[in-house]
Amino acid sequence: MSNRSNLFPETVERPTEAVPVSFEDTSIAFSAQSNSKLRKTYWLFALMNKGWLVNLGTFFIKIALRLHLPIKFLIKNTIFEQFCGGESIRDSEHTIQQLHKAHIGTILDYSVEGEETEKSFDETTLEILRTIERASEATDIPFSVFKVTGLASTELLEAVQIGDSLNKEQKAEFDRVLKRVDTLCRRAHERNVRIFIDAEESWIQDTIDTLSYEMMDRYNHERPIVYNTYQMYRWESLAHLRRDTEEARAKGYYLGAKLVRGAYMEKERVRSHEDEYQDPIQATKEDTDRDFNAAIDYALENRDVLSICLGTHNEYSCQYCVRRMQEMGIPANDPHVYFAQLLGMSDNISYNLASADYNVAKYVPYGPVEAVMPYLFRRADENKSIAGQSSREFTLVANELCRRKSCK
Repeated sequence: MSNRSNLFPETVERPTEAVPVSFEDTSIAFSAQSNSKLRKTYWLFALMNKGWLVNLGTFFIKIALRLHLPIKFLIKNTIFEQFCGGESIRDSEHTIQQLHKAHIGTILDYSVEGEETEKSFDETTLEILRTIERASEATDIPFSVFKVTGLASTELLEAVQIGDSLNKEQKAEFDRVLKRVDTLCRRAHERNVRIFIDAEESWIQDTIDTLSYEMMDRYNHERPIVYNTYQMYRWESLAHLRRDTEEARAKGYYLGAKLVRGAYMEKERVRSHEDEYQDPIQATKEDTDRDFNAAIDYALENRDVLSICLGTHNEYSCQYCVRRMQEMGIPANDPHVYFAQLLGMSDNISYNLASADYNVAKYVPYGPVEAVMPYLFRRADENKSIAGQSSREFTLVANELCRRKSCK
């Protein structure tokens, strides 16, 4: 393999000091928000902190959208503004620049969902290519990202995974999927842009994994370009990460790994129960946390071949990675370790890590308001369902508002 020190010439080696990063410093966390914007954020999380209200609001918004009622302005100036960059890449430029000022990168995430036609798959491919081109123009976008279900039907991916015999039409359809995936990864390689392939449900994930490793073997021999995603709430993921690292080492390519906890637990458990197969999800949250942190240790110990991005809002895991990096003498801005959070969430993690010189990026979803509503509904539900998430966000914003008043 080539000398890694030459892969990222923009990196500056700095002496590592064992200084903890505080996620309680709200003056840094909300430094980019004006008083009026912060008050707006306060009221939004105050509402999202009430589960019954989130359920009721989601219900009525869905009805209003079906009836084509004029509520786009309300949505765009509340939940859309909080969690999305805009309706296009151009609309997102202000967000990209604001994050860049805080030394936080942007991951443009084209979040249109629910379209399953060949035309929509081709249109999504073209849009992801635009994100790659934009990322290649400056250092403010360190990664691009796509979901394979944005390029292929779930039914086809599942048929491939279970080994069904594909008919002539399905084979042609899957050939087009392979071409779309290769087009994106090849362009990312040509433009020197790292690209995430997001994880999805277990009944199609093996197909996605196979595509990811094939792309890595094509395009990761010089540097880590293609990253697969490991959902650590699945009990086999840590073993897979170790297996895949050794395979990459044996074949002479770099493994890119985005580590997440996971996003489909309820669906996974319901389906495994209904179809009577082994639940792929860890027995307890503690098991997930243990494997996530073990994956951090493994990745830091294997940086000769493995680059990671921690896609997490878990404060302990972020602190754990920081501490292990310090103990191992790994510089904060080591190019093979990134942290990532969603726009509008966990700014206390993102901004404080960036302020301490760690590599941080925000997922910035974008797309037409109506088309990204499924994403926004999940964000609202996630804040409601993750233990203490909306309360944590609300408390931090409240603390900063109080601090600003006392500073006057």
